Amino acid sequence: MSDTDREEHRPWGHYVVLEDAPDHKVKRIVVLPGKRLSLQRHRRRAEHWYVIEGAALVTLDAAEIPRGPGQAVDIPRGAWHRVANPGTAPMAFIEVQTGDYFGEDDIERSQDDFGRV
Repeated sequence: MSDTDREEHRPWGHYVVLEDAPDHKVKRIVVLPGKRLSLQRHRRRAEHWYVIEGAALVTLDAAEIPRGPGQAVDIPRGAWHRVANPGTAPMAFIEVQTGDYFGEDDIERSQDDFGRV
């Protein structure tokens, strides 16, 4: 199976699950220029984001944190967070999730540009 077959497409871009284990999950996430993910939090996992290309603007609770290639940010369990791509080229980062559950239904959204709840 190729990476394209495993891509999960969203209105903001896409992601590929690189590893899914009982104690962690790893994704490669690509955000299109001018797009952003929903403002969200998770009850059962923390995340570590490592930017590999492009420009990222991370919202972490009340802080806005710019990040570029080679820079990272830790998202504690329960923190409100989102990532935006303020650039003109796609932005990609590696997300490492740790916790006791990694399902997509562990997402509580506060704001979403695409009307998702």
